[in-house]
Order: sequence, then structure tokens, then C-alpha cells
Amino acid sequence: MNQRTLANQIKAKGIGLHTGHESIMTLRPAPVDTGIVFRRIDQDPAVEFKVSPEIVGETMLCTTIVSDQPQGRIKIATIEHLMSALAGVGIDNVYIDIDSDEVPIMDGSSSHFIFLLQSAGINIQDAPKRFIRILKPIRVENDKGGSAEFSPYDGFRLNFSIDFDHPAFSATAEKMTLEFSSTSYFKEVSRARTFGFMKDMEMLRQKNLALGASLDNAIGLDDKGVMNVEGLRNKDEFVRHKILDAVGDLYMIGHPIIGEFTAHKSGHALNNQLLRSLKAQPDAYEIVSFEEGPAPVHFGSSKILV
Repeated sequence: MNQRTLANQIKAKGIGLHTGHESIMTLRPAPVDTGIVFRRIDQDPAVEFKVSPEIVGETMLCTTIVSDQPQGRIKIATIEHLMSALAGVGIDNVYIDIDSDEVPIMDGSSSHFIFLLQSAGINIQDAPKRFIRILKPIRVENDKGGSAEFSPYDGFRLNFSIDFDHPAFSATAEKMTLEFSSTSYFKEVSRARTFGFMKDMEMLRQKNLALGASLDNAIGLDDKGVMNVEGLRNKDEFVRHKILDAVGDLYMIGHPIIGEFTAHKSGHALNNQLLRSLKAQPDAYEIVSFEEGPAPVHFGSSKILV
């Protein structure tokens, strides 16, 4: 179980869900132990963001990384779907060059990013992959009834439950468990799209949010139900997308997790708070590798490796 990077450089272009800004994003191979590094190449000099829980500066409706520079606060918004795809494929080291302030939303899921990564090819590197193993329970809560917690588990299991007072949710499952592997991630959650409520659109746009949102890149919900003509991709798409988001948010710790994640009404803020709480308690985790024998978390297959 060794570290992975891309075999080739690859580009993607699209608009941001919240800013509406168009950006070109280039993913490049990176050496062993580089980690995941975002780079705002429209800045002079380029501003680098090495992934960690501490660089998350904003969590309203998306995960935004920030860096305070002489020219002001530099941001990259809505990184969670790309981070989720990187976690799903098991990429440890990559440079992500972007010429604007938000990752393209694509279709609102992580499936386009997975296709991008598979098209670039995966290079197995000559160094062991490192994992974060949870050693004792860690739990965080908010004042809205939300909670998120880690507990020891020999694998990576995600349990998520949601609770929305809306007709569209009465006909769909409100909880789901995913035994994580690349195969289960691709099959169960990668195509689940982000969703939003039309009643919130005016308020969001006054806050310069959802400026690029459309029914092409999100599930829209009016007072009666789903607005998209094609409907949902599966009946549990809402909770599946929340797991997709959680996979991306949790990968901000920089390594795959060996443990169980359980969340109720959690979002980007609580997910990040959980990571920070974990790092604040060094006896709650350890970093491990599996140089001999199989790891308890499985990534990919020969079909996506070169």
C-alpha cells in the first residue's frame, strides 16, 4: 500500500458554484510526501495552500481554504468535491493549480473529478501510504442539534443522518452507512449532487453565494419538491451527497482515516471542527503504514492504475 500521485498532468475548466467565476484548473504529479497542494497561480507570486484542517477559513455552504497575504486574504472556495474524489481514488500527492478563487462545480458531484483523475492515470510511488488511525472517541456538537464523532474501527466506515423539514425528504432515506473503499465510493456516492432550496436563493445571492448555481450543477428544491426534470439520480441522493462532502472534508487531515465517522445534521463547519479536535489530542490517533500485508482501507483497482 504505497503513496499515489498522477501519472500525467491534466486540465479542467468550469464555473464556480458560489462565485460564478470561470476557472482553469491543472492537476499535476507531485513527489512523495508532498501532500495535496492547491496553488492560486493568478497571484504573483503564486500562493500555495498545503491541505490541513487549519487552513479552512470559511465553511458557509462550502469548504473554503484561506491564506493571509500582503495583498489581502486569498481564498479557494468549494474544494470539498475535488477533495472527495482525491480521497476516493487514494491520491496522496498532487499539485492543483487554479487561476481563480473557486474550484469548478462541474455537475455538482465528484464523478467528473474521478473521470479526470482516471484519465490522468495513477502512478504508484516508492514510499508507504500513511494513515490516521483513530485510537479513542472524539465528538463535537453544535447548538443546532448537529454532531460529528470519530471512534476506533478497523476500516473506514461513515454513518450519516440528515433531518430536513421538506416534502422531498419524506420520500428518501435520511440515513446511510458507507463501508469505504474506492469501489464502494464510486458506486454509492460519487454521482450524488449538491442540493439547495429556491427559497434561500435571494438571501444567498445578497451574500455573493450561489451566483453560479443552476439545475445543471445542483438539485433545486422548491416548496413542493425536486425541480430538476430528470429527478434524482437515486432515491437517497441527498444523504449520499452529505457523505460525499464528509469524505472530502475529512481528507483535509492529509491522510486516509482508519476509524468510524458518525454524524447527524453535520456540515462543513462541524466536520472541520472534528478534525481540529482530533489533532488537539495527540493520544487520540496515530500515524501508521502497511508495508507488509493489506491495509484495512482499500483503494482502486488495476483498471485505474498505470
